[in-house]
Amino acid sequence: MRLCGSAALLVTAALFAGAIVARSPWAAAADAPVRAAPVENAARIALGRRLFYDADLSIDGSMACATCHEQAHGFADGNSTHAGVTGEPGRRNVQTLANVARRKSLTWGDATIRSLEAQALVPIMGEHPVEMGMKGQEAELARRLGANACYGKLFRAAFPEAGGAIDMRTVTLALAAFQRTLISADAPADRFAKGEASAISLAARTGATLFRQNCASCHSGPDFTDDRFHCVAIEKSDGRDAGLGEISRRVDDNGKFRTPSLRNVAVSAPYFHDGASRTLEAAIRRHRGIALKGGQEARVIAYLHALTDETFLTDKRFAYPDEACEAS
Repeated sequence: MRLCGSAALLVTAALFAGAIVARSPWAAAADAPVRAAPVENAARIALGRRLFYDADLSIDGSMACATCHEQAHGFADGNSTHAGVTGEPGRRNVQTLANVARRKSLTWGDATIRSLEAQALVPIMGEHPVEMGMKGQEAELARRLGANACYGKLFRAAFPEAGGAIDMRTVTLALAAFQRTLISADAPADRFAKGEASAISLAARTGATLFRQNCASCHSGPDFTDDRFHCVAIEKSDGRDAGLGEISRRVDDNGKFRTPSLRNVAVSAPYFHDGASRTLEAAIRRHRGIALKGGQEARVIAYLHALTDETFLTDKRFAYPDEACEAS
């Protein structure tokens, strides 16, 4: 299998060039709006949050969305890949969900999945590989959720126009509504960009400059991604995962993967589509053309740590809903 075109711009492991100069076009990046979304209501968001943490969305009741998307890891899970309910190995690393509503596409290798509703069907219903294993089990899912009195109330409040219908459409709409609330905008680098001079260390400031020089071509914008697909790994594709080429069927797309968002990157290891890079150092060194010398790598990594939003990682609004039912 041929390695994808070398014209793909090089990537490293973080951005936020708004922290470099006060009048940078990224200076207000943390305030960038999410893309237009359907009209939501509090009940729909509350329902989506409960569903996100509910293992009844998997065939054997062992896996929820939150099984792979843990808040403490920026809604990644700390594993290279994650096996599904049948034990079939996962193929790709779990991506983070901070500001996921701003993504132009939502998987490592498929540019056609462009809505959160469509993406939710990949783990719930997908078979390549099987993750939650609910393909063909729509009626069973409706039965399970319908037996829960709280869900009955929440679906009626969330979808009055549909009579509180419990089906795959309303489930994915609710999950998407919750995910649109997952906003991260309070990392030290965000605060520095807004004028708080002491928010990041001198080493991190130097690292931001180094990042701009070496990495910002692809890790650009408010979430440190250009949302495009590139081939950046130093090794050639071994043919097991063609990335974008699997969908496009174009040889030039083999080995291309979507640039991941790098918010909270320091807590979301391991890295790359295959999760093979266990540390930030390893991830940086795996990029073709990156040549950081002396202490430069350590300074870039200091900057990457400044992208960690502790408020986001601990916000109770995103956590497991252990309180009473939100619907009266």
